[in-house]
Amino acid sequence: MSRYNEWMNSRLYAVCEKITDADRKADRGLFFSSIHGTLNHLLYGDIAWMSRFLGKEEAVPELGKELYTDFDELRTCRQDWDVQIINWADSVSEAWLAATFTFTSKVDGASRSKPAWMLVSHMYNHQTHHRGQITAVLSQMRYDYGATDIPFMPE
Repeated sequence: MSRYNEWMNSRLYAVCEKITDADRKADRGLFFSSIHGTLNHLLYGDIAWMSRFLGKEEAVPELGKELYTDFDELRTCRQDWDVQIINWADSVSEAWLAATFTFTSKVDGASRSKPAWMLVSHMYNHQTHHRGQITAVLSQMRYDYGATDIPFMPE
């Protein structure tokens, strides 16, 4: 899933770089308003979960904060985090995934304990959910982002 995440992110950013900054930042009725806002939120989610998984919960950004206003800076950070996610996923053990993981939510400040595998699944599901919103808007704008199914990934 980490490799799928990286593949889809790189494809979406390649399409989004063809769009003007004003069009990327235009309110499209998405949960996070614009394509740019949604890309920022996707990065926020990955930074939040990975910071927690890496034992650096203090590094989780404040909820709702725009991480990058500049598209190129956003893309560079996205690429860096995609590499970190792949490297982390390659090192995760079955025992870690089976263990209980406790984190503090930025949404409501509550501490929660869940199986780690569930939270990792949520991270990947969250990525897919919001990328689906972006691909819907790109389709409406008549941009072709290609196949999005896992079996179409390059080897």
